[in-house]
Amino acid sequence: MGSGAGRGKFKGKPTGRRNFSTPEEIATGSSNKPRGFKRDKEEEEQEEFEEEVEQESDDESVKKKGIQGVIEIENPNLVKAKNVKAKNVDLDRPGELSRREREELEKQRAHERYLKLQEQGKTEQAKKDLERLALIRQQRLDAAKKRDEEKAAKEAKKAESRK
Repeated sequence: MGSGAGRGKFKGKPTGRRNFSTPEEIATGSSNKPRGFKRDKEEEEQEEFEEEVEQESDDESVKKKGIQGVIEIENPNLVKAKNVKAKNVDLDRPGELSRREREELEKQRAHERYLKLQEQGKTEQAKKDLERLALIRQQRLDAAKKRDEEKAAKEAKKAESRK
């Protein structure tokens, strides 16, 4: 097989074909490489200005394709897309909420209502909790009385044994 034969399916890395700029080329700016993604500030400002002008002209007259520019159509089914910025969104209008948002709001309100009723002791769970608390208080009071009686009995025994 000759030295000029093809390499076949797998080709080597192109490291032998890379051209590196020398420091002198970089300093003079005569490098063969295209400049990177840096732009001059003037170009950026010019593009921003052009975009603003385009937006203003778009607002004034919307270009219509085909026959639409000639004929004005009143289509009641035609829905025009309304782009609303996030800062301009009005959250107080419940009529325009999606089903999920509406259900989430209803769920939150129901939960708040339940918590309020529970604070007042009107729910079944609150009634059961209050009954449990009353029972525990009663048990603690009974236990405290019993301890006091036992303590008093011990003191009485000590007093009798000292005599």
